[in-house]
Amino acid sequence: MSRPSGGLASKVVLLGSLYLAQGLPYGFFTQALPVLLRKHGLSLPLIGLANLLALPWALKFVWAPLVDRVDAPRIGRRRSVIIPLQLMCVATLGALAFASPSMIWLLCVVVLLVNLLAATQDIATDALAVEILGPQERGLGNGLQVGAYRAGMIVGGGVMLLVFAHAGWSIAFLGLASILFVATIPILVFREPPTAPAPRDQASLAAVRESLTRPGMWPWLGVLMTYKVGEWFATGMLRTFLIDSKQSTSDIAKMLGLVGFTAAVIGALVGGALTPKLGRARALVIFGALQTLAIGSFALAAQAPSTEMFYAVTIAEHVTSAMATAALFTAMMDRCRESHAGTDYTVQASVVVITTGVIAGLSGLSAHAIGYTGHFLAAAGLSAIAVLIAARVGTIDP
Repeated sequence: MSRPSGGLASKVVLLGSLYLAQGLPYGFFTQALPVLLRKHGLSLPLIGLANLLALPWALKFVWAPLVDRVDAPRIGRRRSVIIPLQLMCVATLGALAFASPSMIWLLCVVVLLVNLLAATQDIATDALAVEILGPQERGLGNGLQVGAYRAGMIVGGGVMLLVFAHAGWSIAFLGLASILFVATIPILVFREPPTAPAPRDQASLAAVRESLTRPGMWPWLGVLMTYKVGEWFATGMLRTFLIDSKQSTSDIAKMLGLVGFTAAVIGALVGGALTPKLGRARALVIFGALQTLAIGSFALAAQAPSTEMFYAVTIAEHVTSAMATAALFTAMMDRCRESHAGTDYTVQASVVVITTGVIAGLSGLSAHAIGYTGHFLAAAGLSAIAVLIAARVGTIDP
């Protein structure tokens, strides 16, 4: 496989900008949208079901083999997919700035469309990352990528909430579209090395089935299906919990914005740097255990609510979640074949998205039925089970 001769820093700038671009709209969907829906009076179960708007992220494995088969030597195999889709996201978000804030249904339709565009772009971006990062670069590379993605999520979510509160709907979406366009510049100037596309005579579903049935994949699927469900079960109700705890939109924006951003970047860098040293298997277990403790701390916040406690649990969750994610993504890259990188990585990512999406969709029902304290304790229990599964299965250590 041909890899660019540039150092890790140049690769991280490129990939970091792409993951930042993905995090911007996704951050709005996961962080800002639940708050806006709650402000418009929607119930907790309906807010939980709004997670179904992320369905393209769960289904992208269906068309991932088609993305892998794209062959555009003059433009670049991955650039020919990433660039037009990212520019379409810019145009869509920019157009939303001129819509009425009261049209919640239109907002939901646009969120679904942007998720479709970003999920398809993600297939090519993940494949590009597998292709240009060497095995020993993947730990730190994934840590920096997770940090960039988290930064995009915080800007798209927490910071946009702050802009919504002080400048209004139009300025917020024009700002989001502008940042996304700036993040497109590195891929516009990148010279992509040639790679051989996947065979064209293989049907999409056959390629997916082949990816899933490779040696050692079935036990690994157990890790993918469980490792992040506790986190998503908890955070699916975190924003509404803060709203119901009388935190203002500005307070939530600051808490999940500046503080969350800093904590997530630190966690991603630490997790990415430690993963090669600890080994993939050990990193998954250690970081997963820390993530479980952080999730459990949400229950303490529900019992002893205070601004200081909310900041503490926010920091703990962002740090440990970013560490665990960096380790998981690194292990996922190790299980990708060079000629099918987009399909192999996307299939694994879709398993994670499907399971976390289902559990997040049920989070509103859980919080409504047993209250926030019981809900967060249940989420910590799910996370603990996942750590035990990861410890038993292990992973690949190059």
